[in-house]
Amino acid sequence: MTKHIAVIGSGVTGISSALLLLRAGHRVTIIAKDFPAPFETIDPITQINYTSPWGGAHNRWVPPHPSNPQAVFEHPLSITTFSHMKSLFASHPTTAGITFLKGIEYLESPGPEYLSLTPATAASLQLPGFRLLPQSEFPDQKVKWGCEYETYCVNPMVYLSFLLRRFVHRGGRVLKHALRSPVEVFALSERSTPSLKNGGVDAVVNASGFGFGGDENMFITRGQTVLVAEECDATVTRQNADGSWTFCVPRGFEGGTVIGGTKEVDDWGVEPRPETREKLLEMFKGTCPRILNGKGEFTVMGDIVGRRPSRRGGPRIEGEVLEGGKGFVMHAYGLGGRGYELSWGVAERVVEGVEGYFRGLRGESKI
Repeated sequence: MTKHIAVIGSGVTGISSALLLLRAGHRVTIIAKDFPAPFETIDPITQINYTSPWGGAHNRWVPPHPSNPQAVFEHPLSITTFSHMKSLFASHPTTAGITFLKGIEYLESPGPEYLSLTPATAASLQLPGFRLLPQSEFPDQKVKWGCEYETYCVNPMVYLSFLLRRFVHRGGRVLKHALRSPVEVFALSERSTPSLKNGGVDAVVNASGFGFGGDENMFITRGQTVLVAEECDATVTRQNADGSWTFCVPRGFEGGTVIGGTKEVDDWGVEPRPETREKLLEMFKGTCPRILNGKGEFTVMGDIVGRRPSRRGGPRIEGEVLEGGKGFVMHAYGLGGRGYELSWGVAERVVEGVEGYFRGLRGESKI
């Protein structure tokens, strides 16, 4: 029987989940304070907590290894997402906002998850196009390990708008509304909220990013990057020995290239810091000078500051039956900086969780 599902959040996790719930035959309404808009019009201050637009965004393969349980959990989600991205790119190469290209990694202090990688193990982990780089291809002597692989980048504004149009075109509904709690959705009625057609809500998906508070494992990570006009033929990432990063993410679709980036835990600053900009540009220039094509300086289009909804122990992807059986909430938040990379994998888990709950109500097996 068709159910009415409300999805909280119009970021990449929320819209992806809403699309798969529609495909599963449900009625779906996305409820959010913010919705996708062009990069040129979105407000970097008042909409800083709308995380998805400020992403790079690219897929960086993180090898699963026993030393990193979170990576072991997330790897299948990234593989699923890669498959969905391939399919979308094949069917909509010029409109989806997705670009497939080479990914290059340079590490100054590689951990066991990297040192144990061989072409054979990479193939078993479904890492496409994997190749270990010889030392002759390293940018300098500080780099101790490197590889390349096939991956993708997305232009967030193009991609999110594309997904939202697909959702609405397939019968999904949207409601611009600021919520204080997932429980509030069950109180919304057709009378007070005409956008919620077809009666009440049977289940809620909490893809709010930050989770509404109350989760002591949640914290924010400030990220500052620089948008430049120069283009690059690959997404390049370098992890330095001190734990800092330098990377570039070509957005494609005339969206410039993102040069990054910082990971600043519990830093709520909203204004870009000029000294950070200069440091990021200089670090990447030293790693990948070819991006400048012989020029001396970058053509800076602007600074980007975002807040990643990070969570100790990894994202929360689980269902919750509210006290007294007053409703079901499928949580899907806290993906940190990997929202795009894990989006379709998480969306599939959301559908499994929601449909498992309804099967349980009917007395059927949830498996």
